[in-house]
Amino acid sequence: MLPLRELTTTDGHAVEVIDPGLHNRHAGPDFFNAKVRINGTLWVGNVEIHEKSTDWYAHGHHHDKGYNNVILHVAEVIDTDVQTADGQYIPQMQFEVPSEVKEHYRELLAEDQYPPCYRIIPGLTRLMVHSWMSALQTERLEQKTEAIRERVRQCGDSWENGYFMTLARNFGFGVNGDAFELWSKSIPLMAVAHHRDDLFQIEAIFMGQAGLLELDMIPERYQQEALQEGYFAKLRNEYLYLQHKFQLTPMSGSVWKFLRLRPQNFPHIRIAQLATLYYERRAGLSQLIACENIEQLRDCLTTSVTPYWETHYTFGSTSCRTEKNLSASSLNLLMINTAIPVLFAYGRYHMKEVLCDRAFDFLEQLKAENNHITRMWQACGLDVMTAGDSQALIQLKKEYCDKKDCLRCRIGYEYLKRENPNPKQ
Repeated sequence: MLPLRELTTTDGHAVEVIDPGLHNRHAGPDFFNAKVRINGTLWVGNVEIHEKSTDWYAHGHHHDKGYNNVILHVAEVIDTDVQTADGQYIPQMQFEVPSEVKEHYRELLAEDQYPPCYRIIPGLTRLMVHSWMSALQTERLEQKTEAIRERVRQCGDSWENGYFMTLARNFGFGVNGDAFELWSKSIPLMAVAHHRDDLFQIEAIFMGQAGLLELDMIPERYQQEALQEGYFAKLRNEYLYLQHKFQLTPMSGSVWKFLRLRPQNFPHIRIAQLATLYYERRAGLSQLIACENIEQLRDCLTTSVTPYWETHYTFGSTSCRTEKNLSASSLNLLMINTAIPVLFAYGRYHMKEVLCDRAFDFLEQLKAENNHITRMWQACGLDVMTAGDSQALIQLKKEYCDKKDCLRCRIGYEYLKRENPNPKQ
């Protein structure tokens, strides 16, 4: 976007940028480990950029030893020499930003409608959109990989337990995600494995560790009915036995959220579904890795509830009989947010490219998510056909639009380089 011309320092020495280095988004110089040839000499160090040279002093860099290894100072207005904390003068280079680029950037920052670049989206080339969407899709999977790796580390480097924690978190479907992750950490999977052939005992441990087998967790109007039915008391007695056997400490049931939740999302139902999934040995990493197509993956995550929960959403409160299986949309979300990222992360960690490729293939085969973010981009003129598209556009909004990081966005780049300074024309 900047006009091509020979680069020189303010004292006339030729400048050649060999490597711009790494963009630093935290405290310290703007670019780390840059390689710059000045007057024939190769320098390796950091580069700092300001609007005016005097900003160097306004920001206190002349007192900060962290800026002693700056090899080049770049500014649009050179109005003073700059010195480091150890008294060294730094070469400076003037770099003017074209007025139309500045104007376009101010438009992006001041635009009321969302996203601010919406006017140019219909005119973008298919090649540009496709390449940017592909990059965003990979970026989102990489970001999720970091979160999964952190859970694996918390589980003593057990990928099996890390997968269960990720699966549990996403069974919270946003509202109870944190509570489900906390709950999963309280489940001693090694101990539960000894009772894996008994669904009732698994459910007792799962419900008990969630703090849902305490009588005060049942609304007072349903307590008497819950006690008369007997299932709550049987589960509680079984849990108390297993709690003593394995020295278990349940979490507080108060962390669960029920307000404005649809009954099928109540933690009782989601935990009952997880218990069945675990009992049927379909919540394991080996089962996930064995899935070679989307139908197998969907079957791997399909689950139901025990007979009691077919007529209940909470203890003591009866409902019409339904099997309470995971809905198609819930299954899609679990595949998109759990199975596929874990498959990708595991493949990256163990250098198994076939698993990473499979993760991308699965995203392209799944239907796009339907939420306020995808609907916003569709209204702007972008096609959102697959889960890969929706994941890319969620990444775009959260990591670029919300942070007003237009300078790193390829759509932002297209907006800034436009020749017409008036976006309404």
